[in-house]
Amino acid sequence: MVIAIVGPTCVGKTRMSVGLAKRLNGEVINADSTQVYKEMNIATAKVTEEEKEGIPHHLFDIKNIDEDYSVYEYQKDAREKICDILSRGKTPIFVGGTGLYLKATLYDYEFKEEVSCDYSKYSTDELYQKLLCVDANTKVHKNNRKRIERALSYYQNHKEPMSEKKNSSELLYDTVCIGLTTDREYLYTRINDRVNQMVQSGLLEEASFVFKTGLRNKAVMTPIGYKELFPYFEQKKELQDCLEEIQKNSRHYAKRQYTFFNHQLPVVWFDVDYDHFEKTIQDVYEYIVQEFNLK
Repeated sequence: MVIAIVGPTCVGKTRMSVGLAKRLNGEVINADSTQVYKEMNIATAKVTEEEKEGIPHHLFDIKNIDEDYSVYEYQKDAREKICDILSRGKTPIFVGGTGLYLKATLYDYEFKEEVSCDYSKYSTDELYQKLLCVDANTKVHKNNRKRIERALSYYQNHKEPMSEKKNSSELLYDTVCIGLTTDREYLYTRINDRVNQMVQSGLLEEASFVFKTGLRNKAVMTPIGYKELFPYFEQKKELQDCLEEIQKNSRHYAKRQYTFFNHQLPVVWFDVDYDHFEKTIQDVYEYIVQEFNLK
């Protein structure tokens, strides 16, 4: 059994994952693309040692901020963690808001085929005729040279036509996707309040460190909370304006997360009772026990 805890930013996924891990002999696997990086803690809302409550956590702090880390690499690392955790009789519990990380890991998800041959000496029509010889049922348009080349490379690498390739709609594991949600306006209030709390916890100092590295790569520019403060450090904007930009971008990100999870993953949604969070954890636990006949 594999569990994935999803939902918008600031909804309570970290607390839920630890609560379920304590009840289900679980270990937590990070599914947030920004939390794989060291020294980026406050803006990414990374779980603290205190919040872990002794539960093993994986794929946090595995890269330096000057390193690249792709979805393909995450897929490989995460699947290895699943195998390791399951082999020890424990439950893998994914937690995070990067939907593509989860989809790439949990589904039979293959990345675009890299072109492995030099086709430059052939015309597009000649390449299409070659493709028809190995894949008579191809759906690639005869004028789409890039896709023709990829289809030919797929055949060279896999010895089967791309048209017979299995789709990625099948889960590879017995998986339950738990989504946490709450009233939209209340969520936005939580997001705004958390930004203020981040400032009190040292966000400006952390963002200043990131700013002074001079790095403007994917690791630095993807998280919400650093790039929005750069104009403040450059003395181009007032601090309050930058903080409001962080709040606004976080709210927009929450909207996009809802859209992805609703359309891309088989999520079972639970409304969070923040006054009685333990009850929400228990409700989710009881659902999982029933779903997998654990009793």
